[in-house]
Amino acid sequence: MVRKMSSDPIQEKAERARNLFLEGANCAQAVLGAFCEECGLEQKAAFRLASGFGGGVSRLREMCGAVSGMILAENLMHGYSDLSDKAAKDAHYRRIRALAEAFRREAGSIICRELLGLAPHQSDDPVSEARTREYYRKRPCTDLVALAAGILAEFEEKNSEQPSP
Repeated sequence: MVRKMSSDPIQEKAERARNLFLEGANCAQAVLGAFCEECGLEQKAAFRLASGFGGGVSRLREMCGAVSGMILAENLMHGYSDLSDKAAKDAHYRRIRALAEAFRREAGSIICRELLGLAPHQSDDPVSEARTREYYRKRPCTDLVALAAGILAEFEEKNSEQPSP
């Protein structure tokens, strides 16, 4: 799951997300936290906004928190707010799907339990695990947050000339 980064800003976002995760952020917090400036958020607000999305939504092991963080960041940077603007809504949904599909292509899934190799429909207690060496050794999450942040940074770089919906 090693991803070749095409430029320094992309690598910087991936490393920022990785470091935030290693500092104790959940997967969603790590990815959104890497994009605080672009989203116009203070880090504390970003962490609060993403706090329930770790562990595939509070350890339900559904959509990967790294993907959720990527989507939250994209929403804040380019989401639509005119509820009557169907074209903007459709364009935004296409952007989100493109991001999720890029992650799925590289990681094999966007579902937390599948990425962790857990049984179908398995969830965990809502009590987080201690962040030990063993925790980091058995989980792909450090790489997944870097992957998600890198995908989003690369997507933003490629689409920076295109107007937001």
